[in-house]
Amino acid sequence: MDVNTATGEVTYISGDKIYVASGGKYVGTLTHNGTRFSGAISGPTVGEPLHFYFLGNVTPAETLTAGTTTTCSVVISDQTQHLPVIEYAPSNENYTAGASSFSAHLLNKCALVKFNVTTSSAVATCITGFNNKVTVNFSDNTLTNSQEGNGVITLPAGNGEKWAILLPQNAMEAGAEGSAYSVNGVYTGTCDVVPAITNNGYLTEGIEVVISTVNVIHDYVDLGLPSGILWATCNVGADAPEEFGDYFAWGETEPKDYYFVGNYQYCNGGENTLTKYCNNSNYGYNGFTDDLTTLSSEDDAATANWDNAWRMPTKEEWLELYSNTTVIWTTQNGVNGRLFTASNGNSLFLPAAGFSVYSSVNLAGSLGEYSSSSLYTVQPNYANILYFDLDDCSANSSHSRLYGLSVRPVRAGSQN
Repeated sequence: MDVNTATGEVTYISGDKIYVASGGKYVGTLTHNGTRFSGAISGPTVGEPLHFYFLGNVTPAETLTAGTTTTCSVVISDQTQHLPVIEYAPSNENYTAGASSFSAHLLNKCALVKFNVTTSSAVATCITGFNNKVTVNFSDNTLTNSQEGNGVITLPAGNGEKWAILLPQNAMEAGAEGSAYSVNGVYTGTCDVVPAITNNGYLTEGIEVVISTVNVIHDYVDLGLPSGILWATCNVGADAPEEFGDYFAWGETEPKDYYFVGNYQYCNGGENTLTKYCNNSNYGYNGFTDDLTTLSSEDDAATANWDNAWRMPTKEEWLELYSNTTVIWTTQNGVNGRLFTASNGNSLFLPAAGFSVYSSVNLAGSLGEYSSSSLYTVQPNYANILYFDLDDCSANSSHSRLYGLSVRPVRAGSQN
């Protein structure tokens, strides 16, 4: 579907699909061939209108089964090629057995919102305050907005970038505020003007979202290391050196409620079914290898959660830290951990944050396990880490990629 946002005119294109319901159930799909919609329907109810739904260039979340499906959901997500307009109409005439064609005038059920984003930061910004899931109920032929969490669109940084999102009608109540915030939670911004929606579901005017920014500054310490790199004073997700922060599976950039093989991003059901970062076919899915041994920036939790100046340390940088400092087990503000003190007098504290597996944090206060960006090539379902407890500290350890570990970022220094 192509949409003229000035006039609201809709042009269907080859491949567009319309879902058909009758008698409280899904009965078939019509496909546009470049000229008209056509297709087979199964078991419509004689004497009732057919109900047509255009769900806008996306596939319903549930599998539709003709003759049995009473509801389905569609998630508004792909806006790269066409605007996912959602339309609905009953047929102009009731279904008659043997009839070969029916007509209907579909009406748009969404509101197009256009806005500019103004930001001076390198950190991406999120826009919230709308629902991004629409449920189609065939039993009463309605489209409703899901209340299962508000939709979120993440916008790259930049000034004057133009974006368009499609809001189901009533997704924002009159007088309600949309909100804007950065991934670090320090930006604020509101759009308290609800745009006017015309009868066909389009906006009469765009709206402007202007985001005020607060620069995020992450503290670091210079330990005078040979490489010149600077170490952050806090873990990702923490605001103080002794706070544990978030936990990340290796190569993932967001914390999770559960850490286990079934939801690890880079395997296909088992620890020996890796789909990325695998140098040994015995560990790859169907013999897969790619010989990638260091995390790329898009898979680096430090870069993704802070900014491009920061990254996870390599195995060699953990070894450099350990070899060029005096390391002791200590307590800081009531939290156990290891203190790394350099010859220049500066020091770095790493709390004993334990690790996360399934839904629990294990051994917090007793040990620390910190990720590197380096794959453990001997066994590529593991990654190299820094490990420490009361009695030991090793920068040459490894742990399963599936578990959630702490991340302490580094950045380039003046000597790099």
